[in-house]
Amino acid sequence: MLQVRIYLSFVASVTQTINIAVEGSITMAKLNSDSSPLKDFFIPDFILFPKSEVEDVPEEPTCPVIVFINSKSGGQLGGDLLITYRSLLNKNQVFDLGEEAPDKALCRLYTNLERLKHDGVDFAAKIEEKLRIIVAGGDGTAGWILGVVCDLKLPHPPPIATVPLGTGNNLPFAFGWGKRNPGTDSHSVESFLEKVKNAREMKIDNWHILMRMKAPSQGAYDPIAPLELPHSLHAFHRVSAMDELNMEGYHTFRGGFWNYFSMGMDAQISYAFHSERNLHPEKFKNQLVNQSTYVKLGCTQGWFAASLFHPSSRNLAQLLKVKIMKRQGHWVDLNIPRSMRSIICLNLPSFSGGLNPWGTPNPKKVRDRDLTPPYVDDSLIEVVGFRDAWHGLVLLAPNGHGTRLAQARRIRFEFHKGAADHTFMRIDGEPWKQPLPTDDDTVVVEISHHGQVNMLATHDCKSKSIHDPSTPSTHEDEEDDSNDEDSSEAQRKFGAADTFRVPDGIDISHLS
Repeated sequence: MLQVRIYLSFVASVTQTINIAVEGSITMAKLNSDSSPLKDFFIPDFILFPKSEVEDVPEEPTCPVIVFINSKSGGQLGGDLLITYRSLLNKNQVFDLGEEAPDKALCRLYTNLERLKHDGVDFAAKIEEKLRIIVAGGDGTAGWILGVVCDLKLPHPPPIATVPLGTGNNLPFAFGWGKRNPGTDSHSVESFLEKVKNAREMKIDNWHILMRMKAPSQGAYDPIAPLELPHSLHAFHRVSAMDELNMEGYHTFRGGFWNYFSMGMDAQISYAFHSERNLHPEKFKNQLVNQSTYVKLGCTQGWFAASLFHPSSRNLAQLLKVKIMKRQGHWVDLNIPRSMRSIICLNLPSFSGGLNPWGTPNPKKVRDRDLTPPYVDDSLIEVVGFRDAWHGLVLLAPNGHGTRLAQARRIRFEFHKGAADHTFMRIDGEPWKQPLPTDDDTVVVEISHHGQVNMLATHDCKSKSIHDPSTPSTHEDEEDDSNDEDSSEAQRKFGAADTFRVPDGIDISHLS
């Protein structure tokens, strides 16, 4: 019995020691949690939800963030990233784009911020001033969020950082966030958040695109349903009858883009890739596999032997006329060499996975004398041409570039009846097959400067500002009518305009 009592006493003593250790560990964990750098990014519920009771927050976050994640991007990565962010931050400040549209989430947030500021809650004003947005997804997802922020005309538009979860990841790469899919563990996410806190702001131009084609005189009013247009061009919703861009007897579509609009060879390869991915999504779960498939399709489409597989009569110069506007109200014809099979209108120095088709013009050369480097906030878009896939390979060489055609504030493409009944077009990674006129009609695509939004850039940023080519710009030299009454009133409506709107209820997996 004595031995049993001694044994039980020993067990009780050990158990008590373990409990004390565990309690101590929990206490230390809480202390560590309280002093964790993640509090710098945390947003409390009363900021996120109207009618919530205002909390007493002892210390304001230095870098409050709203996180939008496309859970369908990057195979399983989007879903895993969603779980990690929600475990590290307030889960209510992390949004799954498959569950809630960004315009609705931001409208609710900013409406609540306005109410709290009106009630004298200083904490709300500080959140609004310091707020930053993180977008995890492909270029399509990033462009969607950028467009929403632009359209909402927020009083203090938050700058945006992008997590590369797509195949090309041109937007993240252009601003120093990399182009490889990121880690989804806690350490990787915390490291990314620290980069967001230390990132610097710079402005970026965005571009409005309009496409108009004649409605059929017979049959259904809708064009070739649904014409396969990308959602960024409002594929399922033409401009309304009240829109000033509407023309009776024509289909008019409008949208916006941030990185590029292209047509011809590169868009056809992209279209083949997306078609294959839609048919066999299970084969496209890995970024490296996706990129290798892209290269293979470039070969099988015959663009490395374009003179054999693609008649010169179908080159873009034979299918369209191009006009550019370098100064307001003054259109001039742009000569397109007959050998061009691809035309790209670039806003950022990152295309097809980080390549720079424009390069840096040499002002000492006559042909480059009127051209500038590709600044992302100069209200100019760069127009580049390529002859074939071999020509495209020059981008892999140092200082390699395509055929520089022009820089313009506005550009118009007019397609007339020709040797082809269709061509291929692409906006920020979203390709489609575009029917061309079969009679004496014209398909018009017009691109014009629309505004600017704030991006976040790291020290590895590839993009340059016209105000300071070595560092991002914080100046606002562009013409701005935000002080007039109509604009000020619009800023408080928090209603997304039609330029970048994405139709409700769409499957966002195509944005990847």
